[in-house]
Amino acid sequence: MRFASLGSGSEGNALVVEATSGTTATRVLLDCGFSAKELERRLARLECGIEQLDAILVTHEHSDHIGSALTVARKWSVPLYMSWGTARAVGADVAPGVDLHVLWGDETAAIGDLQVCPYTVPHDAREPLQFVFGDGAHRLGVLTDVGTSTPHITAMLHDCDALVLECNHDVDMLATSRYPASLKARIGGNHGHLSNDAAAVILASLRRSRLKHIVAAHLSQQNNQPELAQAALARVLGSAIHDVMVASQDDGFAWLTLGGVE
Repeated sequence: MRFASLGSGSEGNALVVEATSGTTATRVLLDCGFSAKELERRLARLECGIEQLDAILVTHEHSDHIGSALTVARKWSVPLYMSWGTARAVGADVAPGVDLHVLWGDETAAIGDLQVCPYTVPHDAREPLQFVFGDGAHRLGVLTDVGTSTPHITAMLHDCDALVLECNHDVDMLATSRYPASLKARIGGNHGHLSNDAAAVILASLRRSRLKHIVAAHLSQQNNQPELAQAALARVLGSAIHDVMVASQDDGFAWLTLGGVE
């Protein structure tokens, strides 16, 4: 099992997750926050094409996550998975030529060799979901676009082998930014985005004995710095800051492997 980011931030998000079993491979895209042309370009960096995707999963309807998902799903006949609320918000429930699959929080779906478990989170969207992926031996937890932690989030993310965790902003940088007060309140509110400190609190609450990879994601380019996010998570782990990876907006990150050969 392995995963890679095509880019993470307010200008677009997409994460590729792949599981192999014998001679078969399952490859899904979590969020499709880029144009179809840009998606193709970024996938090519991973030596992957859109035609090799078995599914596109969407966390919620905001443009940096939904992007070209409907266009790609229709043009390349890729099954599209999202909550009913998200489907209604973007018109996927009535879009012609789209193979829509509705996901429900806490109901695991099998997509090829991957087990996909969506879970509900507080965010200012219609019916947002975040995800845990498994191949029967390993677990990848993803948590981005969430305003605050909940006991349910903690329960879902225990015992992951890898974790992609939102570190959207530094509290002081957001407070002194040029953003209007209303936007600052939305970002920092309980249905907004996680600060570095809030992400660190979530990480500290988890059982982490299996954790091999930790990635700080969805960093604000205006209100955060990679080293601040890394330091916040590294303090929890008692590790060097460079042991914490960062998913950048331009480059995401290359393949990270769970099990097998790196």
